[in-house]
Amino acid sequence: MNAKTGELAMAGEADPAGIMIGLETHVQLNTQSKLFCGCANPVHQDAEPNTLTCPTCLGLPGAKPRVNERAIASGIAVGLGLGCQLAKEMFFSRKTYFYPDMSKNFQITQYEVPLAAQGSLEAQGKAIRIRRVHLEEDPARLVHGPRGTLADYNRSGVPLLEIVTEPDFRSPAEARAYLQKLELILAYLGVAGGIFKSDANISLHGGERVEVKNITGTKEIEQALSYEIVRQSSLARRGQKAVRETRAWNPDLKITQEMRGKEGEAEYGYIFEPDLTRITLPQETVAKIKATLPELPDQRYARFLKHYALPPKVAESLVSDLDIALLFEQVAKEVDPKVAGTWLAGYLKKTLNYNELSFKASGLQPSWIVWLLQLFVRGGITDRNAEMAIRRMVDEQLPPQEIIQKHGLAGPVEDPALLVRKVVEANPRAVEDFRKGEAKALNYLVGEGIKASKGRVDAATLRKLVLQLLE
Repeated sequence: MNAKTGELAMAGEADPAGIMIGLETHVQLNTQSKLFCGCANPVHQDAEPNTLTCPTCLGLPGAKPRVNERAIASGIAVGLGLGCQLAKEMFFSRKTYFYPDMSKNFQITQYEVPLAAQGSLEAQGKAIRIRRVHLEEDPARLVHGPRGTLADYNRSGVPLLEIVTEPDFRSPAEARAYLQKLELILAYLGVAGGIFKSDANISLHGGERVEVKNITGTKEIEQALSYEIVRQSSLARRGQKAVRETRAWNPDLKITQEMRGKEGEAEYGYIFEPDLTRITLPQETVAKIKATLPELPDQRYARFLKHYALPPKVAESLVSDLDIALLFEQVAKEVDPKVAGTWLAGYLKKTLNYNELSFKASGLQPSWIVWLLQLFVRGGITDRNAEMAIRRMVDEQLPPQEIIQKHGLAGPVEDPALLVRKVVEANPRAVEDFRKGEAKALNYLVGEGIKASKGRVDAATLRKLVLQLLE
Protein backbone atom coordinates (compact mmCIF):
# COMPACT_ATOMS: atom_id res chain seq x y z
CA MET A 1 0.00 0.00 0.00
CA ASN A 2 1.54 3.30 -1.05
CA ALA A 3 1.42 6.52 0.95
CA LYS A 4 -1.53 7.90 -1.00
CA THR A 5 -3.57 4.75 -0.47
CA GLY A 6 -2.73 4.84 3.23
CA GLU A 7 -3.95 8.44 3.49
CA LEU A 8 -7.23 7.49 1.83
CA ALA A 9 -7.75 4.52 4.12
CA MET A 10 -7.15 6.64 7.22
CA ALA A 11 -9.73 9.12 5.94
CA GLY A 12 -12.31 6.35 5.53
CA GLU A 13 -12.09 6.46 1.75
CA ALA A 14 -11.12 3.95 -0.92
CA ASP A 15 -8.32 4.10 -3.42
CA PRO A 16 -9.94 5.50 -6.61
CA ALA A 17 -8.22 2.78 -8.62
CA GLY A 18 -10.39 0.23 -6.80
CA ILE A 19 -13.71 2.05 -7.21
CA MET A 20 -16.14 1.04 -9.96
CA ILE A 21 -19.37 2.99 -10.39
CA GLY A 22 -22.03 2.77 -13.07
CA LEU A 23 -25.22 4.81 -13.31
CA GLU A 24 -28.72 4.08 -14.56
CA THR A 25 -30.49 7.41 -15.03
CA HIS A 26 -34.23 7.74 -15.61
CA VAL A 27 -35.74 10.88 -17.06
CA GLN A 28 -39.42 11.51 -17.68
CA LEU A 29 -40.08 12.65 -21.25
CA ASN A 30 -42.26 15.69 -21.91
CA THR A 31 -44.54 14.16 -24.53
CA GLN A 32 -48.15 15.30 -24.41
CA SER A 33 -49.48 11.80 -23.70
CA LYS A 34 -48.25 8.68 -21.94
CA LEU A 35 -46.11 5.97 -23.49
CA PHE A 36 -48.73 3.29 -24.18
CA CYS A 37 -52.07 5.12 -24.05
CA GLY A 38 -53.64 8.48 -24.89
CA CYS A 39 -53.90 9.79 -21.31
CA ALA A 40 -52.39 13.21 -20.66
CA ASN A 41 -48.81 13.21 -19.43
CA PRO A 42 -48.92 14.59 -15.86
CA VAL A 43 -45.52 16.27 -16.19
CA HIS A 44 -47.41 19.18 -17.80
CA GLN A 45 -50.05 19.66 -15.10
CA ASP A 46 -51.05 19.11 -11.51
CA ALA A 47 -54.08 16.86 -11.29
CA GLU A 48 -56.09 15.15 -8.60
CA PRO A 49 -54.85 11.61 -7.92
CA ASN A 50 -56.05 8.93 -10.33
CA THR A 51 -57.75 11.34 -12.73
CA LEU A 52 -55.33 11.00 -15.68
CA THR A 53 -55.93 7.30 -16.17
CA CYS A 54 -57.53 4.72 -18.45
CA PRO A 55 -57.78 0.91 -18.47
CA THR A 56 -54.32 0.62 -20.08
CA CYS A 57 -52.33 2.65 -17.57
CA LEU A 58 -54.40 1.16 -14.72
CA GLY A 59 -53.34 -2.29 -15.92
CA LEU A 60 -56.86 -3.64 -16.24
CA PRO A 61 -57.32 -7.06 -17.88
CA GLY A 62 -57.86 -6.92 -21.63
CA ALA A 63 -56.43 -3.41 -22.10
CA LYS A 64 -53.97 -3.17 -24.99
CA PRO A 65 -50.97 -0.81 -25.22
CA ARG A 66 -50.05 1.30 -28.27
CA VAL A 67 -46.75 3.09 -28.69
CA ASN A 68 -46.30 6.87 -28.53
CA GLU A 69 -44.32 7.81 -31.67
CA ARG A 70 -43.21 11.10 -30.14
CA ALA A 71 -41.57 9.25 -27.26
CA ILE A 72 -39.63 7.13 -29.76
CA ALA A 73 -38.55 10.29 -31.61
CA SER A 74 -37.35 11.82 -28.32
CA GLY A 75 -35.39 8.66 -27.57
CA ILE A 76 -33.80 8.76 -31.01
CA ALA A 77 -32.77 12.39 -30.46
CA VAL A 78 -31.11 11.52 -27.15
CA GLY A 79 -29.37 8.52 -28.69
CA LEU A 80 -28.00 10.70 -31.47
CA GLY A 81 -27.01 13.40 -28.99
CA LEU A 82 -24.98 10.83 -27.05
CA GLY A 83 -23.29 9.44 -30.16
CA CYS A 84 -25.06 6.08 -29.90
CA GLN A 85 -25.74 3.50 -32.56
CA LEU A 86 -29.48 3.26 -33.17
CA ALA A 87 -31.29 -0.06 -33.49
CA LYS A 88 -32.68 -0.73 -36.94
CA GLU A 89 -35.46 -2.72 -35.34
CA MET A 90 -36.56 -2.76 -31.72
CA PHE A 91 -39.23 -4.32 -29.55
CA PHE A 92 -40.52 -4.16 -26.00
CA SER A 93 -40.40 -6.77 -23.24
CA ARG A 94 -42.22 -7.50 -20.01
CA LYS A 95 -40.18 -7.20 -16.83
CA THR A 96 -41.97 -9.13 -14.10
CA TYR A 97 -42.04 -7.82 -10.56
CA PHE A 98 -44.64 -7.78 -7.82
CA TYR A 99 -44.66 -4.32 -6.24
CA PRO A 100 -47.76 -2.35 -5.29
CA ASP A 101 -46.92 0.44 -7.75
CA MET A 102 -47.38 -1.89 -10.78
CA SER A 103 -50.89 -3.34 -10.76
CA LYS A 104 -50.41 -5.70 -13.71
CA ASN A 105 -47.28 -7.16 -12.04
CA PHE A 106 -44.99 -6.39 -14.95
CA GLN A 107 -43.40 -3.31 -16.49
CA ILE A 108 -43.21 -2.79 -20.25
CA THR A 109 -39.59 -1.94 -21.00
CA GLN A 110 -36.80 -2.72 -23.44
CA TYR A 111 -34.23 -5.36 -22.60
CA GLU A 112 -32.88 -7.50 -25.44
CA VAL A 113 -32.73 -4.74 -28.06
CA PRO A 114 -32.63 -1.17 -26.72
CA LEU A 115 -33.45 1.87 -28.80
CA ALA A 116 -29.78 2.97 -28.82
CA ALA A 117 -26.44 1.67 -27.54
CA GLN A 118 -22.67 2.17 -27.49
CA GLY A 119 -22.41 5.92 -27.13
CA SER A 120 -20.33 8.20 -24.95
CA LEU A 121 -20.47 11.47 -23.06
CA GLU A 122 -17.45 13.58 -22.16
CA ALA A 123 -17.47 15.19 -18.72
CA GLN A 124 -14.48 17.02 -17.27
CA GLY A 125 -12.26 15.67 -20.01
CA LYS A 126 -13.20 12.03 -19.42
CA ALA A 127 -15.22 9.93 -21.87
CA ILE A 128 -17.98 7.97 -20.13
CA ARG A 129 -19.26 5.05 -22.18
CA ILE A 130 -23.02 4.78 -22.64
CA ARG A 131 -24.06 1.13 -22.65
CA ARG A 132 -27.70 1.61 -23.68
CA VAL A 133 -30.60 4.04 -23.98
CA HIS A 134 -34.06 2.52 -23.79
CA LEU A 135 -37.72 3.37 -23.26
CA GLU A 136 -39.97 2.08 -20.53
CA GLU A 137 -43.11 3.04 -18.63
CA ASP A 138 -43.07 4.72 -15.22
CA PRO A 139 -44.94 2.87 -12.46
CA ALA A 140 -47.56 4.47 -10.23
CA ARG A 141 -46.58 6.79 -7.39
CA LEU A 142 -46.92 5.51 -3.84
CA VAL A 143 -48.07 8.12 -1.34
CA HIS A 144 -47.33 7.41 2.32
CA GLY A 145 -49.56 9.14 4.87
CA PRO A 146 -51.67 8.78 8.01
CA ARG A 147 -54.18 6.57 6.17
CA GLY A 148 -51.45 4.19 5.10
CA THR A 149 -49.89 3.86 1.65
CA LEU A 150 -52.02 4.85 -1.33
CA ALA A 151 -51.30 4.55 -5.06
CA ASP A 152 -51.69 7.42 -7.53
CA TYR A 153 -51.86 6.02 -11.07
CA ASN A 154 -51.57 9.39 -12.78
CA ARG A 155 -47.84 8.69 -13.15
CA SER A 156 -48.34 5.13 -14.38
CA GLY A 157 -47.38 4.95 -18.03
CA VAL A 158 -45.41 8.20 -18.20
CA PRO A 159 -42.64 7.64 -20.77
CA LEU A 160 -39.24 7.12 -19.17
CA LEU A 161 -35.92 7.14 -20.93
CA GLU A 162 -33.27 5.12 -19.13
CA ILE A 163 -29.62 5.89 -19.86
CA VAL A 164 -27.19 3.25 -18.62
CA THR A 165 -23.42 3.77 -18.42
CA GLU A 166 -20.56 1.36 -18.21
CA PRO A 167 -18.85 1.26 -14.77
CA ASP A 168 -16.42 4.02 -15.81
CA PHE A 169 -16.60 6.33 -12.80
CA ARG A 170 -13.80 6.27 -10.26
CA SER A 171 -15.15 8.88 -7.86
CA PRO A 172 -18.46 10.45 -6.76
CA ALA A 173 -17.28 13.76 -8.24
CA GLU A 174 -16.98 12.19 -11.70
CA ALA A 175 -20.52 10.81 -11.39
CA ARG A 176 -21.83 14.24 -10.43
CA ALA A 177 -20.06 15.93 -13.35
CA TYR A 178 -21.49 13.34 -15.75
CA LEU A 179 -25.04 13.87 -14.49
CA GLN A 180 -24.70 17.64 -14.75
CA LYS A 181 -23.58 17.27 -18.37
CA LEU A 182 -26.31 14.73 -19.16
CA GLU A 183 -28.99 16.94 -17.65
CA LEU A 184 -27.69 19.85 -19.72
CA ILE A 185 -27.77 17.85 -22.96
CA LEU A 186 -31.36 16.78 -22.26
CA ALA A 187 -32.29 20.42 -21.61
CA TYR A 188 -30.74 21.48 -24.94
CA LEU A 189 -32.62 18.69 -26.72
CA GLY A 190 -35.85 19.85 -25.09
CA VAL A 191 -37.09 16.35 -24.25
CA ALA A 192 -36.97 16.25 -20.46
CA GLY A 193 -40.15 16.50 -18.46
CA GLY A 194 -40.19 16.01 -14.71
CA ILE A 195 -38.34 13.55 -12.47
CA PHE A 196 -34.61 13.00 -13.01
CA LYS A 197 -33.46 10.04 -10.90
CA SER A 198 -30.49 7.73 -10.89
CA ASP A 199 -29.68 4.29 -9.54
CA ALA A 200 -25.99 3.77 -8.85
CA ASN A 201 -24.08 0.50 -8.89
CA ILE A 202 -20.86 0.58 -6.90
CA SER A 203 -18.20 -1.91 -5.89
CA LEU A 204 -14.81 -1.54 -4.20
CA HIS A 205 -11.71 -3.55 -5.08
CA GLY A 206 -13.57 -6.25 -6.98
CA GLY A 207 -16.12 -6.84 -4.20
CA GLU A 208 -19.84 -7.41 -4.59
CA ARG A 209 -21.82 -4.80 -6.49
CA VAL A 210 -24.25 -2.77 -4.39
CA GLU A 211 -27.13 -0.90 -6.01
CA VAL A 212 -28.28 2.40 -4.49
CA LYS A 213 -31.72 3.41 -5.76
CA ASN A 214 -33.75 6.58 -6.19
CA ILE A 215 -31.08 9.26 -6.02
CA THR A 216 -32.57 12.55 -7.16
CA GLY A 217 -30.39 15.30 -8.59
CA THR A 218 -26.69 15.81 -9.15
CA LYS A 219 -25.65 16.94 -5.69
CA GLU A 220 -27.18 13.90 -4.01
CA ILE A 221 -25.46 11.44 -6.33
CA GLU A 222 -22.14 12.63 -4.95
CA GLN A 223 -23.41 12.48 -1.36
CA ALA A 224 -24.90 8.99 -1.75
CA LEU A 225 -21.82 7.52 -3.41
CA SER A 226 -19.47 9.16 -0.91
CA TYR A 227 -21.45 7.62 1.95
CA GLU A 228 -21.47 4.20 0.30
CA ILE A 229 -17.70 4.30 -0.27
CA VAL A 230 -17.14 5.07 3.40
CA ARG A 231 -19.60 2.32 4.44
CA GLN A 232 -18.01 -0.34 2.27
CA SER A 233 -14.49 0.75 3.23
CA SER A 234 -15.45 0.51 6.88
CA LEU A 235 -16.71 -3.04 6.36
CA ALA A 236 -13.42 -3.98 4.71
CA ARG A 237 -11.36 -2.59 7.59
CA ARG A 238 -13.36 -4.78 9.99
CA GLY A 239 -12.68 -7.86 7.86
CA GLN A 240 -16.24 -8.00 6.51
CA LYS A 241 -17.44 -8.05 2.90
CA ALA A 242 -20.14 -5.96 1.27
CA VAL A 243 -23.04 -8.17 0.20
CA ARG A 244 -24.86 -7.98 -3.11
CA GLU A 245 -27.95 -5.98 -2.25
CA THR A 246 -30.19 -3.07 -3.13
CA ARG A 247 -30.08 -0.05 -0.83
CA ALA A 248 -32.12 3.13 -0.77
CA TRP A 249 -30.68 6.61 -0.43
CA ASN A 250 -32.22 8.56 2.46
CA PRO A 251 -31.75 12.25 1.60
CA ASP A 252 -32.85 13.41 5.05
CA LEU A 253 -30.37 11.28 6.99
CA LYS A 254 -27.75 11.38 4.21
CA ILE A 255 -27.24 7.61 4.42
CA THR A 256 -28.05 4.51 2.40
CA GLN A 257 -30.39 1.96 3.96
CA GLU A 258 -30.94 -1.73 3.21
CA MET A 259 -33.97 -2.48 1.02
CA ARG A 260 -33.65 -6.05 -0.22
CA GLY A 261 -31.30 -8.56 -1.77
CA LYS A 262 -30.25 -7.62 -5.28
CA GLU A 263 -32.27 -9.36 -7.95
CA GLY A 264 -30.53 -11.05 -10.86
CA GLU A 265 -31.66 -10.51 -14.44
CA ALA A 266 -33.18 -14.00 -14.56
CA GLU A 267 -35.46 -13.18 -11.61
CA TYR A 268 -37.30 -10.57 -13.68
CA GLY A 269 -38.49 -13.22 -16.12
CA TYR A 270 -38.15 -11.08 -19.23
CA ILE A 271 -40.36 -12.10 -22.15
CA PHE A 272 -41.24 -10.28 -25.38
CA GLU A 273 -44.30 -8.03 -25.03
CA PRO A 274 -46.93 -9.99 -27.00
CA ASP A 275 -49.31 -7.02 -27.39
CA LEU A 276 -46.77 -4.85 -29.26
CA THR A 277 -45.20 -5.63 -32.62
CA ARG A 278 -41.57 -5.21 -33.60
CA ILE A 279 -40.86 -1.59 -34.54
CA THR A 280 -38.65 -0.65 -37.47
CA LEU A 281 -36.88 2.71 -37.27
CA PRO A 282 -37.03 4.06 -40.84
CA GLN A 283 -33.72 5.59 -41.91
CA GLU A 284 -35.51 8.61 -43.38
CA THR A 285 -37.11 9.29 -39.99
CA VAL A 286 -33.75 9.01 -38.22
CA ALA A 287 -32.14 11.29 -40.83
CA LYS A 288 -34.88 13.90 -40.36
CA ILE A 289 -34.47 13.90 -36.57
CA LYS A 290 -30.68 14.14 -36.95
CA ALA A 291 -31.02 17.11 -39.31
CA THR A 292 -33.22 18.98 -36.85
CA LEU A 293 -31.12 18.38 -33.73
CA PRO A 294 -30.40 21.65 -31.91
CA GLU A 295 -26.91 22.91 -31.16
CA LEU A 296 -25.64 20.91 -28.20
CA PRO A 297 -23.56 22.26 -25.27
CA ASP A 298 -20.11 21.33 -26.61
CA GLN A 299 -20.94 22.79 -30.01
CA ARG A 300 -22.22 26.02 -28.48
CA TYR A 301 -19.16 26.27 -26.24
CA ALA A 302 -16.85 26.00 -29.26
CA ARG A 303 -18.86 28.62 -31.15
CA PHE A 304 -18.84 31.05 -28.22
CA LEU A 305 -15.06 30.77 -28.04
CA LYS A 306 -14.58 31.31 -31.75
CA HIS A 307 -17.32 33.80 -32.63
CA TYR A 308 -17.32 35.97 -29.51
CA ALA A 309 -13.70 35.42 -28.39
CA LEU A 310 -14.88 34.78 -24.83
CA PRO A 311 -12.56 33.47 -22.10
CA PRO A 312 -13.05 29.69 -21.71
CA LYS A 313 -14.38 29.97 -18.14
CA VAL A 314 -16.95 32.59 -19.18
CA ALA A 315 -18.09 30.54 -22.17
CA GLU A 316 -18.35 27.42 -20.02
CA SER A 317 -20.46 29.23 -17.42
CA LEU A 318 -22.82 30.64 -20.05
CA VAL A 319 -23.28 27.33 -21.85
CA SER A 320 -23.95 25.46 -18.58
CA ASP A 321 -27.37 27.15 -18.35
CA LEU A 322 -29.47 27.09 -21.53
CA ASP A 323 -31.56 30.10 -20.53
CA ILE A 324 -28.45 32.16 -19.78
CA ALA A 325 -26.81 31.05 -23.04
CA LEU A 326 -29.86 32.19 -25.01
CA LEU A 327 -30.00 35.45 -23.04
CA PHE A 328 -26.34 36.10 -23.80
CA GLU A 329 -26.93 35.84 -27.54
CA GLN A 330 -29.74 38.40 -27.26
CA VAL A 331 -27.74 40.83 -25.14
CA ALA A 332 -24.56 40.44 -27.22
CA LYS A 333 -26.39 41.94 -30.21
CA GLU A 334 -26.57 45.30 -28.38
CA VAL A 335 -23.73 45.17 -25.84
CA ASP A 336 -20.07 44.27 -26.28
CA PRO A 337 -20.04 40.43 -26.07
CA LYS A 338 -17.17 40.34 -23.59
CA VAL A 339 -18.97 42.76 -21.27
CA ALA A 340 -22.24 40.84 -21.66
CA GLY A 341 -20.53 37.50 -21.08
CA THR A 342 -18.69 38.66 -17.96
CA TRP A 343 -21.81 40.14 -16.39
CA LEU A 344 -24.17 37.29 -17.22
CA ALA A 345 -21.73 34.54 -16.25
CA GLY A 346 -20.71 36.38 -13.10
CA TYR A 347 -23.00 38.88 -11.39
CA LEU A 348 -26.30 37.68 -12.87
CA LYS A 349 -25.74 33.94 -12.31
CA LYS A 350 -24.43 34.61 -8.81
CA THR A 351 -27.59 36.53 -7.93
CA LEU A 352 -29.90 33.91 -9.45
CA ASN A 353 -28.07 31.05 -7.73
CA TYR A 354 -28.23 32.85 -4.38
CA ASN A 355 -31.99 33.20 -4.77
CA GLU A 356 -32.32 29.65 -6.14
CA LEU A 357 -33.98 30.98 -9.29
CA SER A 358 -33.68 30.26 -12.98
CA PHE A 359 -33.68 33.21 -15.35
CA LYS A 360 -37.17 32.28 -16.56
CA ALA A 361 -38.49 32.24 -12.99
CA SER A 362 -36.71 35.46 -11.98
CA GLY A 363 -39.09 37.87 -13.68
CA LEU A 364 -36.18 39.67 -15.35
CA GLN A 365 -36.54 40.81 -18.95
CA PRO A 366 -33.73 40.70 -21.54
CA SER A 367 -34.38 44.37 -22.33
CA TRP A 368 -33.71 45.26 -18.68
CA ILE A 369 -30.29 43.60 -18.82
CA VAL A 370 -29.46 45.34 -22.11
CA TRP A 371 -30.44 48.78 -20.76
CA LEU A 372 -28.44 48.34 -17.55
CA LEU A 373 -25.30 47.11 -19.30
CA GLN A 374 -25.48 49.89 -21.87
CA LEU A 375 -25.65 52.37 -19.00
CA PHE A 376 -22.62 50.72 -17.41
CA VAL A 377 -20.63 50.82 -20.66
CA ARG A 378 -21.38 54.57 -21.00
CA GLY A 379 -20.07 55.12 -17.47
CA GLY A 380 -23.49 56.09 -16.15
CA ILE A 381 -23.30 53.58 -13.28
CA THR A 382 -20.43 51.90 -11.46
CA ASP A 383 -19.91 48.15 -11.48
CA ARG A 384 -20.78 48.01 -7.77
CA ASN A 385 -24.08 49.79 -8.23
CA ALA A 386 -24.90 47.89 -11.41
CA GLU A 387 -24.54 44.69 -9.40
CA MET A 388 -26.75 46.17 -6.69
CA ALA A 389 -29.30 47.04 -9.39
CA ILE A 390 -29.40 43.41 -10.55
CA ARG A 391 -30.01 42.23 -6.99
CA ARG A 392 -32.80 44.77 -6.51
CA MET A 393 -34.34 43.90 -9.87
CA VAL A 394 -34.61 40.26 -8.81
CA ASP A 395 -35.94 41.15 -5.35
CA GLU A 396 -38.48 43.76 -6.47
CA GLN A 397 -39.39 42.64 -10.00
CA LEU A 398 -38.86 46.17 -11.34
CA PRO A 399 -36.96 47.44 -14.40
CA PRO A 400 -33.53 49.04 -13.87
CA GLN A 401 -34.75 52.59 -14.53
CA GLU A 402 -37.10 52.40 -11.56
CA ILE A 403 -34.60 50.54 -9.37
CA ILE A 404 -31.83 53.08 -9.97
CA GLN A 405 -34.10 56.03 -9.26
CA LYS A 406 -35.70 54.42 -6.21
CA HIS A 407 -32.39 53.49 -4.56
CA GLY A 408 -30.22 56.35 -5.83
CA LEU A 409 -27.76 54.06 -7.60
CA ALA A 410 -26.74 56.59 -10.26
CA GLY A 411 -26.96 60.28 -10.92
CA PRO A 412 -25.11 63.49 -10.07
CA VAL A 413 -22.30 63.31 -7.54
CA GLU A 414 -20.10 66.02 -6.15
CA ASP A 415 -16.66 66.53 -7.67
CA PRO A 416 -14.82 63.20 -7.01
CA ALA A 417 -11.59 65.05 -6.17
CA LEU A 418 -13.39 67.13 -3.54
CA LEU A 419 -15.09 64.02 -2.17
CA VAL A 420 -11.72 62.28 -1.80
CA ARG A 421 -10.24 65.30 -0.02
CA LYS A 422 -13.08 65.18 2.53
CA VAL A 423 -12.52 61.45 3.07
CA VAL A 424 -8.79 61.95 3.61
CA GLU A 425 -9.36 64.82 6.06
CA ALA A 426 -11.89 62.72 7.99
CA ASN A 427 -9.50 59.75 8.39
CA PRO A 428 -6.10 61.03 9.60
CA ARG A 429 -5.18 57.70 11.21
CA ALA A 430 -5.62 55.82 7.93
CA VAL A 431 -3.56 58.50 6.18
CA GLU A 432 -0.80 58.07 8.74
CA ASP A 433 -0.88 54.28 8.32
CA PHE A 434 -0.70 54.68 4.55
CA ARG A 435 2.38 56.88 4.85
CA LYS A 436 3.96 54.13 6.97
CA GLY A 437 3.52 51.73 4.06
CA GLU A 438 0.43 49.80 5.20
CA ALA A 439 -1.37 48.81 1.99
CA LYS A 440 -4.68 48.04 3.68
CA ALA A 441 -4.97 51.70 4.67
CA LEU A 442 -5.35 52.61 0.99
CA ASN A 443 -8.14 50.05 0.60
CA TYR A 444 -9.84 51.50 3.66
CA LEU A 445 -9.78 55.03 2.24
CA VAL A 446 -11.11 53.81 -1.11
CA GLY A 447 -13.91 51.97 0.70
CA GLU A 448 -14.82 55.14 2.60
CA GLY A 449 -14.93 56.96 -0.74
CA ILE A 450 -17.32 54.39 -2.15
CA LYS A 451 -19.59 54.83 0.86
CA ALA A 452 -19.45 58.61 0.63
CA SER A 453 -20.38 58.53 -3.06
CA LYS A 454 -23.03 55.84 -2.48
CA GLY A 455 -21.23 53.71 -5.01
CA ARG A 456 -21.54 56.31 -7.77
CA VAL A 457 -17.78 56.68 -8.16
CA ASP A 458 -15.92 53.52 -9.11
CA ALA A 459 -13.10 52.14 -7.01
CA ALA A 460 -10.43 52.63 -9.70
CA THR A 461 -11.14 56.36 -9.92
CA LEU A 462 -11.13 56.76 -6.15
CA ARG A 463 -7.88 54.84 -5.77
CA LYS A 464 -6.19 57.06 -8.37
CA LEU A 465 -7.40 60.26 -6.67
CA VAL A 466 -6.33 59.08 -3.19
CA LEU A 467 -2.84 58.27 -4.48
CA GLN A 468 -2.57 61.62 -6.24
CA LEU A 469 -3.52 63.44 -3.07
CA LEU A 470 -1.25 61.54 -0.70
CA GLU A 471 1.87 60.88 -2.74
